[in-house]
Amino acid sequence: MARKGTISIRKGDQVKVIAGKDKGVTGSVIEVIADQNRVIVEGVNRVKRHTKPSQAGGAGSGGIITSEAPIHISNVMLLTDKTPTRVGYRRDDVTKSRPDGSTYTAQRSVRIAKKTGKEI
Repeated sequence: MARKGTISIRKGDQVKVIAGKDKGVTGSVIEVIADQNRVIVEGVNRVKRHTKPSQAGGAGSGGIITSEAPIHISNVMLLTDKTPTRVGYRRDDVTKSRPDGSTYTAQRSVRIAKKTGKEI
């Protein structure tokens, strides 16, 4: 069952694997599967699939296909300045404008690195 709340890892983030057979490997996040709390990281958890040749579809010829499989989000940490860090959130006040030209203040959520306090 998926946990409720926000997922701090996003597509395109650089992450480091902190547990499992690929521990220590860094890579870029290709996809986030939020409902399963999993991410697909480039070059991590590579699996081989044996496929049959098919007449229809783009697969065409069969063979052994190597691709990345999802890993749990708790097994990766976000990299900032080449160091792994936990992710926190901060609310910032911003000024927005309406189509008629008037302005108002609103809040936006910003990811921050727990180790340095910098905005990600």
